[in-house]
Amino acid sequence: MEKSSQLSVESKVRRILRTPAAAEYLGLAPCTLEKRRLTGDGPRFVRLGGRAVGYDVGDLDAWLDQQRGESTVANSGPRDAA
Repeated sequence: MEKSSQLSVESKVRRILRTPAAAEYLGLAPCTLEKRRLTGDGPRFVRLGGRAVGYDVGDLDAWLDQQRGESTVANSGPRDAA
């Protein structure tokens, strides 16, 4: 196989993690990742057959990037004096 063809094939290889490994990668409990999958606010996933699902590492990284925040304060505007 030519070197350029080999690089092309290698760049298309995807690393898929099952739920326990994906949860560990994200620093979440597996049940938390499962709940987020059910509510639609977790990372993208792929159906592997039957009830099995997996997560592409690239999708996990993208989801983590979307979770970045500047503050944990819900409303950082001025407070009313009551």
